[in-house]
Amino acid sequence: MPAADPALHADVAAAAGPPDEAVGPLIRGVGVLRRLTEAGGTLGPSALERATGLARSTVDRITATLARMDYVRLDGRDVVLAPRVMELGNSYLAALRLPVLLGARADALADELDESVSLAVADLDGIRFIHQATRRRALSVSFRIGDLLPAERTGPGPLFATEWTERDWARWRDRRSADPHDTAFPALPPRQAPADAPSPPALSPSFPSLPSFPERVERAREDGWALDDQLIEPGLVAVSVPVRDPYTGRPVCVASVVSHTSRHSAADLRTSLLPRLRTAVAAMESDLRTAPAPEPGPPPSGLASWTTASKHQLGRDFVESLARGLTVLTAFGAGRPALPLTEVARATGLSRATARRALLTHEHLGLVAAGPDRTFTLTPRVLDLGFPPLSRATLARLAEPHLRALAQALHEPAALAVLTPDGTEIQYTAGAGTSRVLTVHITVGARLPAAATSLGRVLLADASPAFPEVRAQGYALADEELESGLRSIAVPVRDRTGRAVAAVCVATHTARRTLESCVHDVLPALRTTTDHLRADLHTASRFTPVPPV
Repeated sequence: MPAADPALHADVAAAAGPPDEAVGPLIRGVGVLRRLTEAGGTLGPSALERATGLARSTVDRITATLARMDYVRLDGRDVVLAPRVMELGNSYLAALRLPVLLGARADALADELDESVSLAVADLDGIRFIHQATRRRALSVSFRIGDLLPAERTGPGPLFATEWTERDWARWRDRRSADPHDTAFPALPPRQAPADAPSPPALSPSFPSLPSFPERVERAREDGWALDDQLIEPGLVAVSVPVRDPYTGRPVCVASVVSHTSRHSAADLRTSLLPRLRTAVAAMESDLRTAPAPEPGPPPSGLASWTTASKHQLGRDFVESLARGLTVLTAFGAGRPALPLTEVARATGLSRATARRALLTHEHLGLVAAGPDRTFTLTPRVLDLGFPPLSRATLARLAEPHLRALAQALHEPAALAVLTPDGTEIQYTAGAGTSRVLTVHITVGARLPAAATSLGRVLLADASPAFPEVRAQGYALADEELESGLRSIAVPVRDRTGRAVAAVCVATHTARRTLESCVHDVLPALRTTTDHLRADLHTASRFTPVPPV
C-alpha cells in the first residue's frame, strides 16, 4: 500500500464525523494524550481541563486510567507522560519496519558526513519523522521522532507531494487557509506571514522570492530530490532524496541530510552532500528489496483480563473502554502490519464487538486506516500519542521518578551512576535524597573511585572478571570503604541486550542498617526499582537511543 493511502483513508473518516458506534471515552482519552504531547509531556489537571474542554471529573477519571496503564504518572499536581506510553508509537514503528531496515544506513551516513540525518514518512499534508541520527553539538537540530511538520516547509514535503491527488491538494489549501501561521505544528516556530497571505503563500516570509510550494513540487518531480533552504527557520538547510518501494516505485519514506548555513550553504548541500545521500538511498532501496519477511512477534496477552481486574479494583475511576481501546493499538507490530478484525480481537483478548468499536473510533481519529481487503493498519498519527516528548529522554530522566519513590519508601537516599569511559570511576547522573538529619548528599556529576563503591563494583563485575562474587549474586555491598559509617548496596540496570549500562544504589549509615538488613530489607526494594526502570528503558530505547546523561 502506498505510504500516503492510510492517511487519506483516515482523513476521509475524520471529515465524516464520529460514527454512531464510536467510543466516547476513547475519543476523550486520546484527546488528553494529544494535549499532553503538544504541551511537551506535562500539564496540570486544570490546564488539561482548559485544553480539552472536558469537565474536571472527566479529566480526573481519564488520568487515573492512564496512570493505571503506566501511560502517565501523577507527579504532585501535574500529569506527566510516562515512558510506557511509547509502546503505542513502538507498535506503529515496528509494523512499519522502516526504522529497523534503514536506520543503520541513516546512522552510518550521519557518521560519515558528521551531519544529522533523518527519515520521514508522509502524514496527510505533512511529514513525520520516524528516525533521527542527530549530531550532538552546541548548535544542532532538535527535531524528534514523531514530530509533524507541514509539507511546504520541508525538503521531504515536495517529494511526497509529487504523488498527491487533487483531493490531497485541496486538503493542503484548506489547511493553509485555516492555519496560515502553522499553529497546528507545535514542533515548529510559528510562521510570521500575515493572516491574509495568498494561497498558496510564499514559503518563507524571510525569503519571499522563493518558489511557491507547487513550483517546488514540480522541480522535485523533475530532479528526483529537493532542498529546504531555510524554510523552517533561518540558518537551517537540508537536502532530501526519496526512498522508493522496490515494487511500486513510490516513496515509502524520504532521507534527508540536515545542517546549518555556518557549515553548508544550500548550493553546497547539492554539490557535496547530495551524491553521498543518493548512494546511501540506493543502498536503502537494496535493503528493502532483499529484506526477508519478518517473523511475527508474540502479540500482547492478557489485556482484556487485566482491564477487567483494574475495573474491579478502581471502580468508576477506571475507564475500561478507554483502556481497552488503547490496547487495540498494541495488537499491531513486527510481522503484524495489517490485521483483520478477528486477529485484533484474538491478539487483545477482546470480543469482536469491542475490538470493532475501538477500530472504528481509531479510524475516525486518524490513528487507524481500513484497507480494501478488510484489514486495518496503523497510521503515523499514532506517534502523536506521547512519543515526541519522550523520544529524547536520557536514562537519568527515566530514573528520577523511580529513585524518588525508592528513597521515599526506604527513607534512605538513592542514586544512579555510570562508569566513566576508562572504567576507573563512577559518575553520579541522578539521585534522590531524604529529609534525615544524617544523610548522604548526592551531587549529580560527582565522580568516585569505582572499586571503592558498590555502584562501581556491580558495573565492573559485569564488564570484567573483577568481583566474581558480585557477578554471581547480582548485587554489590560497600561497607565503610569510601568513608567511615557509610554503607551502600547496588544492583545493575541492563539495556535491551542485557548489558549493564548503569547501576542504582541505596546508601545508609552503619548505625541505621546492618549488612543483613541491607540484603534482606533494602535489596528487594532496590531490585523492584531497577525492574521498573529496566522496563521503561526497554520501551523507550526500542527505536530511539537513550543516552546515560
